[in-house]
Parts: sequence; C-alpha cells; structure tokens
Amino acid sequence: PVNKKSHMTAPSETPPPAEAAAAPQKKEKKERKPQTGPPEGYEKKKQLTKAERRELQEKQRAAKAAAKGDAPEAKKGGDGTDLASRLMNASVPDDELTPGDLASFFILLVVAGNETTRNAIGWGLRYLTENPDQRAIWAADFEAIAPTAVEEIVRLASPVTYMRRTAMVDTHIGDQAIAAGDKVCMFYLAANRDPSVFPNPLDFDVRRSPNVHVGFGGPGPHFCLGAHLARREITVIFREIFNRLPDIESTADGDLLHSSFIHGIKHLPATFTPVV
Repeated sequence: PVNKKSHMTAPSETPPPAEAAAAPQKKEKKERKPQTGPPEGYEKKKQLTKAERRELQEKQRAAKAAAKGDAPEAKKGGDGTDLASRLMNASVPDDELTPGDLASFFILLVVAGNETTRNAIGWGLRYLTENPDQRAIWAADFEAIAPTAVEEIVRLASPVTYMRRTAMVDTHIGDQAIAAGDKVCMFYLAANRDPSVFPNPLDFDVRRSPNVHVGFGGPGPHFCLGAHLARREITVIFREIFNRLPDIESTADGDLLHSSFIHGIKHLPATFTPVV
C-alpha cells in the first residue's frame, strides 16, 4: 500500500515576519463639533424675483434655440431692440411672420447686401480702367465727385438684372397692354441704358446728373432697403483704393458670372503698386 503521508508537505517552520504578526492599530477618532453655520466660502444664492426668473428662463430658452441653429425662434418673446427681434415680435393682426418667413427674409437681406455691392465695386474698377479721363476727374476731387460717381457705377453695373412683379391693375407700357394679374419682368439693366432717359447711355460719366437710374429698384415699397448702406460701402472702398492703391487697374475683362439674375464678375485680374 502507498503511504499517503509521504506525499504530504510538512508545514513551514519559519516564523512569520513581525509586521505581519502585529495586529492592525485602530485610528483614533477625532471628535467633530456640530456645524452651526454655512461652510467656509459658501455664498448664499440670491433669491430671484418672478420677473428675474422669467428673464433667466427666456435667455436659457433663447440660448438653446440659437445652439440648434433656430435663430428666429431664439428672438421670439425677448425684449431685444434689434431688427430681428422687432420683426419676430411684431404684432400685426392676420399678418404675423413665421420663423420660416423671417429666415427667408434674412437670407435675402444678407445675399442682397453682399452680392450686389461686391459686384458693383468690381464693375466700378473696370469702368475706371476703361475710362482714365473719368478716373482723373474723380481723383482730383474725390469727396465732391463721389456721390454722382457712385450712382453712375450702380447705373451701369445694374447688379440685379431683373425682377418679376404682378400687375395690380390694367395698364399700358408704350404700346403693350398689361392686364391685372399679368406677370411682368422689369429689366433694370436695359432700363438703365434707355436713350430716352440717359444721354449717351453707354458712356461712363462720373458727373452725370440727373441720374434717375433704377439700379436700386423703382420707387415705392420695393426700393432697395440697403441703398444708403450700399452707397456708403462703395464710397468707402473707392476712397481707400484711391489713397492706398492709386495706380490699380484691371488687366482683363474678367470672368463674368453665368447668371440671368445677377450681373456680376467672378474674377477680375488687376495690377497695382502698394502704398504703405
């Protein structure tokens, strides 16, 4: 028979280390004093009034709407005095702007205020290059000539080529009968070259006066909302061009925008000597 005891391992006779044998010591508990006031550094929150809570909630709601890209909704219910807030919160019976209406309005406003003025400036440089005599007249007395020069740039450039409208009443234009409800196109670029209105209509004349062009649309409710801003922008850019780049001129006709609606220049190469 097999001696099972021969297969058993004898217990170790080496005594355990003193550290292991020592019993863990209990930490001494410190007696805590009862807290009688707010912890150090604590600042009591101000109690908001009902109006202040409403204002805070409105700001939080607007911030969330703005973060989602819903700018019109972010303006609703606020007390802002900016144009978007006034439009969004206007109270007109049976004619309230929806967020979609307002979004479309501002897309139109941004595009109209950028595309048209930028193209007028490009055309202006080309007209000045092609007419050095007119450039010299303007440069000789910039501030005095600027008002008529800017109007002439807008007349010839006609950044918006046409607009469609609906006739409200029966009428005639020349020999053409137009009935109420007819859809008509108004070609501003052609009207601004009408020889019955403008002497030598294809000439660029920085002192042209009177200059009853329709580059900003016809008179009435559809007249360009940003006309005054456009005039100012064109004046400022050409003032800086005359001061800082006095010899700038286009070196080619430029690449025209392929559009029936916008009379624009996509790319206009130019040369100049920078002046510090």
